[in-house]
Amino acid sequence: MPYQPPTHSVERSLRATTGAKIVAGVDEVGRGAWAGPVTVCAAVTGLRRPPEGLTDSKLLTLKRRTALAATLESWVTAYALGEASPGEIDELGMTAALRLAATRALEALPVRPDAVILDGKHDYLGDPWRVRTVIKGDQSCVAVAAASVIAKVRRDAMMAELGAVHADFAFGDNAGYPSPVHRAALEELGPTPYHRLSWAYLDALPKWQHLKRVRITPDSMALEAGGQLGFDF
Repeated sequence: MPYQPPTHSVERSLRATTGAKIVAGVDEVGRGAWAGPVTVCAAVTGLRRPPEGLTDSKLLTLKRRTALAATLESWVTAYALGEASPGEIDELGMTAALRLAATRALEALPVRPDAVILDGKHDYLGDPWRVRTVIKGDQSCVAVAAASVIAKVRRDAMMAELGAVHADFAFGDNAGYPSPVHRAALEELGPTPYHRLSWAYLDALPKWQHLKRVRITPDSMALEAGGQLGFDF
């Protein structure tokens, strides 16, 4: 399929139907990683023509993504990043951790958005934010695509720094996601302080299963009554 550049159509729709003057695009990176935070970027772009080649960060080469992020950081009207740590992910579960990280990003913007375009089909933000979800918004919406690229480059750089300290895990290459090197290091060395200890990968590591954290949900409090433990992987 030929490249289709993202547009401002959703932003224009929100302006026309809701009166929103400031619209932020929001995207996350790190949702499926075993280690590191989940990182969310909120970007406000206005209706200007975007830089050439802007699209979902996952569709760009490392070189192009890095160069584009540098351009975007000065091109956007405003952007801010928010994170939820591995510990917060373990404690809250991923949906609540995403909400926390996104709220931190949105509240760090110099101006409060009137509306938010959220990549995907699930509104994990909710009130008080006015949210429009867009499937593949990181490919079709300028503000979401910009947020996608900035978030990916920033988180990858942070994970590369952690990789210098924990070289056996090759975080600079895998960004905390599953990989053969990552799996082998976990088997031999166990989780680092940056690993998510409620994740299912620990089920396959008998040597380290004692470290696994079980997040108890409201539906699983009455253990003596036969309640079941709840997991959010």
